[in-house]
Amino acid sequence: MIADEFLEQVKAAGAAAGQCLRQERNAGGWWEGELSASALSTAVAVLALGSREEGNPGESNRPGLIGSGLEWLARTQLADGGWGDTVRSKANVATTLLAWAAFGLGGRVLGKTPEREGFDEVVARAERWIEQEAGGLAPQALKAALGRRYGKDKTFAVPILMACAVGGRLGAAPGCWREVPALPFEMAAFPRRWFAALRLPVVSYALPALIAIGQVRHVHAPGWRPWSWLREAAVGRTRRLLREIQPEGGGFLEATPLTGFVAMALCSAGAGNGEVVREALAFLERSVREDGSWPIDTNLATWGTTLSVKALGSDLPPGDREAVREWLLGQQYKVQHPYCLSAPGGWAWTDLPGGVPDADDTAGALLALRELAGPAEVVAAEAGARWLAGLQNEDGGMPTFCKGWGALPFDRSAADLTAHALAAWQVWREDLPMDLVPAMQRAVDWIEKTQRPDGAWLPLWFGNEHETDEANAVYGTATVLKYLCRLPVAGFPRLAGMREKAAGFLTRVQQENGTWSGGPGGGAGSIEETAAAVEALVAFAGSGLETSLAQSLGRGIEAGGSALLRLTEGGKQFPAAPIGLYFARLWYYEKLYPLTASVAAFRRLQEWLAARDR
Repeated sequence: MIADEFLEQVKAAGAAAGQCLRQERNAGGWWEGELSASALSTAVAVLALGSREEGNPGESNRPGLIGSGLEWLARTQLADGGWGDTVRSKANVATTLLAWAAFGLGGRVLGKTPEREGFDEVVARAERWIEQEAGGLAPQALKAALGRRYGKDKTFAVPILMACAVGGRLGAAPGCWREVPALPFEMAAFPRRWFAALRLPVVSYALPALIAIGQVRHVHAPGWRPWSWLREAAVGRTRRLLREIQPEGGGFLEATPLTGFVAMALCSAGAGNGEVVREALAFLERSVREDGSWPIDTNLATWGTTLSVKALGSDLPPGDREAVREWLLGQQYKVQHPYCLSAPGGWAWTDLPGGVPDADDTAGALLALRELAGPAEVVAAEAGARWLAGLQNEDGGMPTFCKGWGALPFDRSAADLTAHALAAWQVWREDLPMDLVPAMQRAVDWIEKTQRPDGAWLPLWFGNEHETDEANAVYGTATVLKYLCRLPVAGFPRLAGMREKAAGFLTRVQQENGTWSGGPGGGAGSIEETAAAVEALVAFAGSGLETSLAQSLGRGIEAGGSALLRLTEGGKQFPAAPIGLYFARLWYYEKLYPLTASVAAFRRLQEWLAARDR
C-alpha cells in the first residue's frame, strides 16, 4: 500500500510538473527560458555604456541606463559587501571588482546627485570586502587575487583588470594601463585556422576580447618599441576582423560580458565612434531588463527546448511536436559559421544571431529530433552526427567549440559532452550511412580514462559553489551515467564496470535527507542535482545488469524521489539553484533547469516503480 501511494504521488507530481513545463512554451511553441540577472553582466554593461558616455555626453539615454544599473547593483550588494554572479550566489572577487569599477566610472559620468548619495557607503563596503579577500586595494593585490581564481587563463582576468583601469581603480593614466597585461592581438591577423597551433592565452570564444583589450593596452602603454610597428600594423586588420565576426544583432555570442568588454575597450582606445561599438551598445541597450539589470546571455532557447523535449518525451502532444520539430530543424547551421569557421551541421545554444555551434547543443538537438520525428530526419541527423565526429579531439573526447584547443579549461575535452555525443550517435547509428563505431569506441575509451577512482566524472559547464574547486561531481557523474546507460554493453563491454562505479559514487554521496548536492561537501541539496541523480540511478537500475548495488540502489532511488517531491512541493514549485557555470567561471541559474530536470526524473521514476511493482 505504501508503495502504491508513493507511485501515485510520483504520478501526480509528474503530471503537475509536465503541465508547468508545457505552459512555459512561447507563442511559437518552443522554450526560451529565462536566465538569472547577473551582477557581473550589469557591472560590465554599465562600464561599457559609461565609457562611451564619458567621451560623448548627453547624446542618448545612456545616463539613465547607467544610473538604473548602479541602483540595481546597490540593491543587490550582499551583506558582507561583495557581489555574487547571481542574487543567490556568494560573493566572489571577479564580480565584486567589476561592480567596484562600475561605481568608479559611474560616479565620473553621472556626478553626485542627492538620490545617489548612498553609493558612497556601497563603495566603502565593497572596498572593505576586497581588502579582506585580496589583502589590499593596490593593483598587485588585485592581480594576485585574480590569479588565484583563474590561474594561467587570461580570458577573464585581463578584461577585469582592464575594467578596473577604466573605472579608475588602478590609479591614474597612463600608469594604470601598465598594470593590465598585454594581449597579443596582432596574432588575430593570422589565418584563423592557425589559432589552435598558436596557443593563444585566451579560450577560443574570446577572440573579440583578445583583439579589443589587446588594442586598448597597446594604445595607452605600447610596450617594447621594437615590436610596436608590428602591433600598429595589425590594428586596422584586426578591427576589420572584429566587424566581420560581429553578428547581426551586435552581441558577440549573445553575451553581455563579452560584448561589454569589447565596447569598453574600443571606447577607451579612442575607437568609440566605430560601427562595432555602435552595434555592441545597441545590443546592450536592447537587452537591459526593466529592473535595470542584465543577464549573462540573451537566451538559451535551443538548449532549453531540447532539454524540454527530452524531459517530456511522449507527453508532448502531436501538434506541438510538429511545431517544435520544424523550429529545431531551422536552427541547424547549413553553412560555415563566420565567427569560428565551424563546418555546417551543428546547433548553437540560442536561436539568435550570436550563437555558435557546439557539441552539447548538437548532441541535444539530435536526441530531441529522434524523440520528435523518429527515423525520418536522416539528412539533418547525418549532418549533425558528422559534425560531432569532425569535432572529436585526438584524445577521443569531445570539446565544446573547437577541435585541438586544449590548453585552457573551456576548450578541453569534457566527459559530459563526450557522453552526450555518444548517446546522440547511438540513437541514430542504425539509420545513418556512416560507420560511427570507431568514433564511439574512442570516446568510450577516453571516458573510461577520465573516470575518477571514486567513480565520478566532472562536468564542464556546471558546478557548485560550495564544493572543492567549485566542481559538481554529482551533476557530472549523473549526466555521464544516464547517457552511458543508452549504449549496449555487448558493443562496449567495459561500460558495465564504469556504470557500476558511477552508481556507487552517487549512492555514497546522497545526503541523509535523500537529496544530492554537488558532491560530498555537504551543501544544501538542490532540485537540479537531486533530479539528475534520481534519473541516472533509475537508468542504471533499469539497464538489466546484475549488481551488488541493487538493494542500496532501490533505497536511494526511493529516498531521492521522496526528496524531490518535497523540494518541488509535489511538482508545483521549482526554485532554481546557481549551478550553471558560464564562460570563465561565471555562475547563473536558468528557470527551466529545475523544471526540465524534475519532469525527466518523475517520468522515469514512475516507469521504474510501475515495472518493479508488477
